[in-house]
Amino acid sequence: MRLGMTGFLQNRLTMIIAAMILAAPVAAQTTLSPPAPIQSQTEQPTAQDASGEEQGRFVFKKQVQEVVLHATAVDEEGHLVTNLTRTDFTIFQNGVPETITSFRREDVPVALGIVIDNSGSMRDKRQKIDDAVLNLIRASNPQDEIFVVNFSQTPYLDQDFTSDVNLLRSALHQVSTRGSTALYDAVVASAAHLRNNPRLDKKVLLVITDGQDNMSRETLQEAVRQLQIKNSPVVYAIGLTEDGLTPKGRQALQSLTVTSGGMAFFPRTLDEVDAITRTVAHDIRSQYTLAYKPANISSQKGYQAIRVEAKGTGRNRLTVRTRSGYYPGETVR
Repeated sequence: MRLGMTGFLQNRLTMIIAAMILAAPVAAQTTLSPPAPIQSQTEQPTAQDASGEEQGRFVFKKQVQEVVLHATAVDEEGHLVTNLTRTDFTIFQNGVPETITSFRREDVPVALGIVIDNSGSMRDKRQKIDDAVLNLIRASNPQDEIFVVNFSQTPYLDQDFTSDVNLLRSALHQVSTRGSTALYDAVVASAAHLRNNPRLDKKVLLVITDGQDNMSRETLQEAVRQLQIKNSPVVYAIGLTEDGLTPKGRQALQSLTVTSGGMAFFPRTLDEVDAITRTVAHDIRSQYTLAYKPANISSQKGYQAIRVEAKGTGRNRLTVRTRSGYYPGETVR
């Protein structure tokens, strides 16, 4: 089933849903209903004052929404460190340390979007790419919900959220390998589709491409910003370099991944891709979930920079990959 994601620039969430419904063949029409809106946790009405006593009128008690981070810790050799505790981490917002309000290190199900370049240069690569992606799926949490987008100048949702490996395999085989590369459009549309999944809080995007964007209506800057709003995914990318991925193309993938807390990989040959997808699956399942409530919420204006530090055995400093920041009012979860 091929569902076109068009018109998302005017109203990304609504138009993506509408395009998928309208473009679906009648015999296999799928209705994708939007989730109930997430209620704001700021300025909730209450009929109690600070002492908890009932009053004759409503007043507003401001509650600060948590910022939730998914973090990966690695040692100096790049090996995952999976045995840390809450006290091993320190979170900074705009350089000021924050109090960690919750901490988890369980393997939790994720909403995962797989976004694969379907342009002409990918024709001879797709079989190995598809095999590697299927190995990632098999190595993932069985309760993960996964969708597949194939893109060239337009992104197509060839399989919506499912845990069925056979359905995902069929979607990966829906290839035409023609046209240009609208990478940023595909990333923005897929991130919006992930945010529209209310069932799973943890969201991940895997992007695989061999070329530089040459068709998108979105800019790289806007795509990066879209990855820093509420419910946006951690992004991993595989940039295939055999045909000469340009430095500009590599930098774009670095920007999309690093700011979201993910990572970009640039294999020299297709034979390396399978090991990379397995590494990504292991990385996703080994992340920590940290949360904090910004202490200085009243002074927040503009972009809020986040830094997370961690110390391991012997108090050696580790490298922590996580989201680099967010915009107030669009708290990342």
